[in-house]
Amino acid sequence: MKKSGLVIAALGLAFAAAPALASMELATKNACTACHAVDKKLVGPSYKDVAKKYAGNAKAEAMLAEKVKKGGVGTWGQVPMPPNANVKDEDVKTSCTGSS
Repeated sequence: MKKSGLVIAALGLAFAAAPALASMELATKNACTACHAVDKKLVGPSYKDVAKKYAGNAKAEAMLAEKVKKGGVGTWGQVPMPPNANVKDEDVKTSCTGSS
């Protein structure tokens, strides 16, 4: 669960906008799928719910990338998302945009 939050919302944005094969590969590689699923809540919100929440927010990509790296709590309830400082910046960017 150390890297479980790689794509909490970032991947959700990619799913909403375009096919996210690369992002799903990163989510699996970094164990994000232990807590997040595409279309249903697990420990954390689904990627689709995150995409819906942040649709149209121009600051979402930067904010979500920071949450991936630093973790957070309170936006989706009281279960914290652990920080994922080991995730490479380029992986976070790929997850946020659906491309590199």
